[in-house]
Amino acid sequence: MFVKYGIVNKVRIIIFFIFLGLFAAAYQIGSMSTVSEEEAKAFMAEFEELVLDIDAFGIFIHNLTISLPMFIPGFGVVWGLFSAWSTGFAFASIALITPQIAEIPPLSILFLTPFGLMELVAYSFGISRSFILIRAIVKKIDLVPLVKPTLIEIGIVVGLLLVGGYLEFYMIEMAQKEGLLDISGV
Repeated sequence: MFVKYGIVNKVRIIIFFIFLGLFAAAYQIGSMSTVSEEEAKAFMAEFEELVLDIDAFGIFIHNLTISLPMFIPGFGVVWGLFSAWSTGFAFASIALITPQIAEIPPLSILFLTPFGLMELVAYSFGISRSFILIRAIVKKIDLVPLVKPTLIEIGIVVGLLLVGGYLEFYMIEMAQKEGLLDISGV
């Protein structure tokens, strides 16, 4: 019995890392998109309106509304990869308008910032769980044993995004105080 759980855990870890890699690849592809100046300005206008009065809890709620659909069997994989691509596209838009951002490698935001890493892990949990669930449905495997691990992973995602939201807000405030970030001047 323990051998079976060991194999299941190894497969779960492998699936998690596969989708972590796919999320990062979709993000990178989005960040390499060609963005017209009109598209970038339109995006920045929407972005400024979105972040104008946002606080740490608002960042958390925003990220949570993006991540929870990622747990939907099948749909979550598509939603998650689209979210990754569109976030990369947003980076490309910001980089076009703000030359200092263009100097930052896009993947470094995911892998080298604490909040980026937390979001990457959270989204990878959701996308990979979506794949596991749709695979179980297609193979007609009983879903009852998958309920508990799914709920645990949702709890982990909520915790990661809550901490990540507060950390991201703190880092944005620090960057603004240091004069490194000026959203209103973009």
